[in-house]
Amino acid sequence: MCFLFAALSTAAANPLNVVINEIAWMGTNVSANDEWIELYNNTEGPIDLDGWQLVTQDGTPKINLSGTIPANGFYLLERTDDATVPNVPADRIYSGALENAGETLELYDNFGNLIDRLDDSGGWSAGDNSTKQTMERKTDGNWQTSQNPEGTPKDKNSIVIQAEPQPKTEPEKPAVEEPTVEVGLQQTYPTGIVFNEILPSPEGPDAEEEWLEIFNQNDSEISLANWKISDTIGVIKTYTFPEETKILPERYLVLARPVSKITLNNEGDGLKIIQPDGKTADYVEYTKAPKGRSFNRTATGWVWSDVLTPGSLNKDSKTESGVGAIKTDEANPEFQIKEGLAAVGQSFEKFRQQKIPNSFSPCLIAAFLAVFSGAVIFLLKRLLKD
Repeated sequence: MCFLFAALSTAAANPLNVVINEIAWMGTNVSANDEWIELYNNTEGPIDLDGWQLVTQDGTPKINLSGTIPANGFYLLERTDDATVPNVPADRIYSGALENAGETLELYDNFGNLIDRLDDSGGWSAGDNSTKQTMERKTDGNWQTSQNPEGTPKDKNSIVIQAEPQPKTEPEKPAVEEPTVEVGLQQTYPTGIVFNEILPSPEGPDAEEEWLEIFNQNDSEISLANWKISDTIGVIKTYTFPEETKILPERYLVLARPVSKITLNNEGDGLKIIQPDGKTADYVEYTKAPKGRSFNRTATGWVWSDVLTPGSLNKDSKTESGVGAIKTDEANPEFQIKEGLAAVGQSFEKFRQQKIPNSFSPCLIAAFLAVFSGAVIFLLKRLLKD
């Protein structure tokens, strides 16, 4: 006999696979503290929520999720204890109150990808504090006030039909809800927003002098509104760029720790740039950081350097040989030719300064110079071709 088992999804989720579906930000008739939040699985398979997080922008509440949300099913989070919603078992108990004036809620999967986001920081879109009617997600992605007080925990949301005014010559008819529309994120974001230099262990106090630098490889100005930077080890902090943040073409943007609040661990850490759709735009990690040196992106990879260049082109002082500029310059033929000629010139100068033994005949010296010249021509041709 063959048995089939449904496999839990452990791969990175797609945006809106799981959504924030209903919020009792006002509590219940029993107590204003009896808040609850409901998630909904938009897919045809169960999803493992271990390692997922539901967080507010101010950090309270910050909920670590676990367990499984069934296919096309619900997941109920109750504040303080399981008595918040009588006769409906909670999937997760959490602490921390939602602000009645509004919150921004973000749902992340176990890979740190943003799956759903609700920005009601200026006030809740729906719900009624006096009647305790909840805030429900509609099929078009907008929000409505529940039809009944205390909403529909772990059940389908209300169907609220609103009457539209009709001309006096015709009888009034109830408005028909629009057909279900699959909610998706269609906006695309530019590539080429990358980390360029990091200072985890400055000479002075870490809390004041740590910084990180990003670079815009594009030839156009890029808006960083709602982009994020997050570390990956220890106490994880996430910095969200303000709406007005822009980075000029082929220019740098430096974030000091007092601004970003991101702690760069001296024993090793990772950093990622996250697009507004939750996808990672760039990632870098380092091991133990030497005192007073920055971690630099160069033409040949990441290296530690004792020359700090926040806001400008990286230098290659006291790093491995062959380190040049950042990748944007590596692709520049003029840069490559200059670097190639400099390397050849240095090698020739070292040969010229060496004392040539008397046993070397003029013919041998001439032969060596011919081979050396051929190598120079070959190098230049290759650089020009590339």
